[in-house]
Amino acid sequence: MELLWLAEGLAALAALGLVLTAFVAHITASKLPNLHRHEDERFFLNAEDKKEPVPNLHDLPTHELSIVVPSYNEEERLPSMMDEALNYLEKRQVALKYTKKYGSDKVRVLTLVKNRGKGGAVKMGVFISRGKKILMADADGATKFEDIEKVEKGLESLQPWPDQMAIACGSRAHLEKDSIAQRSYFRTLLMYGFHFLVWFLCVKEIKDTQCGFKLLTREAAAQTFSVLHIERWAFDVELLYIAQCLKIPIAEVAVNWTEIEGSKLVPFWSWLQMGRDLLFIRLRYFTRAWQLGRRKEN
Repeated sequence: MELLWLAEGLAALAALGLVLTAFVAHITASKLPNLHRHEDERFFLNAEDKKEPVPNLHDLPTHELSIVVPSYNEEERLPSMMDEALNYLEKRQVALKYTKKYGSDKVRVLTLVKNRGKGGAVKMGVFISRGKKILMADADGATKFEDIEKVEKGLESLQPWPDQMAIACGSRAHLEKDSIAQRSYFRTLLMYGFHFLVWFLCVKEIKDTQCGFKLLTREAAAQTFSVLHIERWAFDVELLYIAQCLKIPIAEVAVNWTEIEGSKLVPFWSWLQMGRDLLFIRLRYFTRAWQLGRRKEN
């Protein structure tokens, strides 16, 4: 009888803790996503070093593909990634309109006035994209750029796209066994714990939500990023959670991936923050502190 009372007491405390957490998550939530762009972020410098207004995601596309690369303190890793990406893309073009590889029609730098985190940087880049399709890619070059062909095939496999919306996610899940052998037991435990929380709280169908190689149709990017709140490491999970709620089809595609030194993730504290964000994502949408109606960037 005493054990039964103890179990009931613990269950009641757990329920109370969950209710309090949901209450805190609700009252501390920023009701609207941060889509404000600083005045200095509304322009880029062209080849003549003159200011031109940035385009808008809600305008009609003028290119086939846009690539968004968040690049905070990436002076060492970014150049080799850019060379690989641009060399590959040059080979794909049937006719070259421009001879300068780094001309402002091909490469534009958006400098954010304030550090908004990886998710915030990607979001601001997506909002000035000109492509019919938009690729997110990490600056470390961990995924070879030619693997874009794999995610493109994944996107095509989802046709017909409902309302022209679809997402293809690069995935490292097929490499998990090999990576475990190279990790400490502690990091492996953190990884499994994070994967369980992602599955339990947010995204059921995708095994690897954190691979930074994702291809979206322009319509899917507009619909999801317009309501995205998380601006740091767990933004990928919220992005896919939104897509899941909106019934946007998602393909998970195996890509090559190589560990590159220089990661900014601090294993324990970053994963702890991401775990908190996962719980708050679920609770804030559940309590309707966050909602899925589209908003426009300003």
